[in-house]
Amino acid sequence: MFPALGFGARLPPDGRVSHEFFLNGQPNNPYCQGIEGVMQAYYQALSTVQLYGPTNFAPVINHVARFAEAYKDGSNYFVLLILTDGVITDMPYTKDAIIHASVLPMSIIIVGVGDADFSAMEELDSDNQRLQSHGRYAERDIVQFVPIRQFLSAGQQNVEMTKARLAKEVLAEIPEQFISFMKKHGIQPKMLRGPPQQ
Repeated sequence: MFPALGFGARLPPDGRVSHEFFLNGQPNNPYCQGIEGVMQAYYQALSTVQLYGPTNFAPVINHVARFAEAYKDGSNYFVLLILTDGVITDMPYTKDAIIHASVLPMSIIIVGVGDADFSAMEELDSDNQRLQSHGRYAERDIVQFVPIRQFLSAGQQNVEMTKARLAKEVLAEIPEQFISFMKKHGIQPKMLRGPPQQ
């Protein structure tokens, strides 16, 4: 089960702009059954909302961070996947949201779709130096940015190989981000219990 959020759209019935709404339109039960359920909710949302800028990430990052706050003990780890075709317009707020989330059991994967200038995303994917804003630094790197266009070049003939390369790149930093959270907070792996004795 996956909760699926949308952002950057005018919502029915009044056309108000939202940067944080449930794709399936059900605030009391935002969960979608598997990837197929997420895709179904996405296509349903496309038929009912009007896509609308600006592109603000902070509201959805803060939304997931509120969930993650309840699991600082490491019993759950959250991965937020953001698909975007636009240039981010709330960079200062997004940086603040990421810095806040960097102390939580959470990672953020941003996949850039299309030909927009995604250079600002590289700043969020702070592989070489910790993200900072207003004198505050991220506790750890929690963002992975992947521009999908680098996997869709004309020379790519093998679709399955391309999908595998994309999946590998998208998920590449999750293991290290997960382990860095656990180490930083002194959380040890729990002992696995064997099957019940008969």
